[in-house]
Amino acid sequence: MNRTLRSLDTVMFGDCIGLMNRLDAASIDFVLTDPPYITRYRDRSGRRVANDDNDAWLDPAFAEIFRLLKPDSFCLSFYGWNQAERFIAAWRAAGFWLAGHFVFAKKYASSVRFARYQHEQAYLLAKGDPGRPSVPISDVIAFPYSGNRLHPTQKPVEALEPIIGAFCPPGGVVLDPFAGSGSTLIAARDTARRFIGIELEPGHYVTASERLANVSHHRQPD
Repeated sequence: MNRTLRSLDTVMFGDCIGLMNRLDAASIDFVLTDPPYITRYRDRSGRRVANDDNDAWLDPAFAEIFRLLKPDSFCLSFYGWNQAERFIAAWRAAGFWLAGHFVFAKKYASSVRFARYQHEQAYLLAKGDPGRPSVPISDVIAFPYSGNRLHPTQKPVEALEPIIGAFCPPGGVVLDPFAGSGSTLIAARDTARRFIGIELEPGHYVTASERLANVSHHRQPD
């Protein structure tokens, strides 16, 4: 049986590189992921993000993502702006080309240093020559505050849904190998897509699993 089919609509626990290696090549329609930013992030309560202190995972993870994606498809990856060169080098080494850039605008500042930092950012990465969306979406998307209750960098489901709607075909499979609290997976379910999540941290794996078990097919407050 197809190994990817056996993993549909689940969260897998463990290291994403090894677990992605078990999935079938060219079996994923779209990847939407929020990997560590390589910034040694610590939130106000002291919470950290696993592997945010090194980039050893970066090249092999995106090489696997590229292998798993179907021909002529997309990956959208958040990234740390002050580590942009490292991310871009890894994406290009995997075989991706840069197809677009998205800004997620916040009404609040996540930190203040040389400026009030009020956005997140992500690159749209292309494998092959994918077609254009029938209705292109704006590259500036509102980013409601999730409260970060379930994860120190919890992404709001509402900001992820239009991305999935634009770049994953209806009924397609969305992969998030850095699933965190599961926001990508809930957004996939709410937009009538299948999904596979992978999470390394035991607590976040449980959170994502519980959210998926409790959420209905209609979006709930994030």
